[in-house]
Amino acid sequence: MRPVRRPTAARALAGLLLLTGTVHLVRPHVFDPALPPWLPGSKRAWALGSGVAELACAGLVAAPPTRRLGGLACAALFVAVFPGNVHMATTARTPMARAVTLARLPLQVPLVLWALRASREA
Repeated sequence: MRPVRRPTAARALAGLLLLTGTVHLVRPHVFDPALPPWLPGSKRAWALGSGVAELACAGLVAAPPTRRLGGLACAALFVAVFPGNVHMATTARTPMARAVTLARLPLQVPLVLWALRASREA
């Protein structure tokens, strides 16, 4: 009988990024509010590009040979999207949306730490 493998930080992070990256590609308009107007080009290109980046990070962090690079790339991605999250929080149209998006901002710190932990599982 094979021992049950516990999920690791890297595999769990890869799963999360696989999910969010897929949502970016299937429903990119959902992310339009997070995209600041100062970004050049179209919002759709940024939403799709960030989805591709999330899927690439998921693949890198899932594979043991590229896990260190993947974890570091994930951490960088989480830092890079933070201005968009701030933009979304400061331009929310309803008090509930503002409260939810503001509450989400501090979650970027554990996401970055999670990614760095995953990078150490290489």
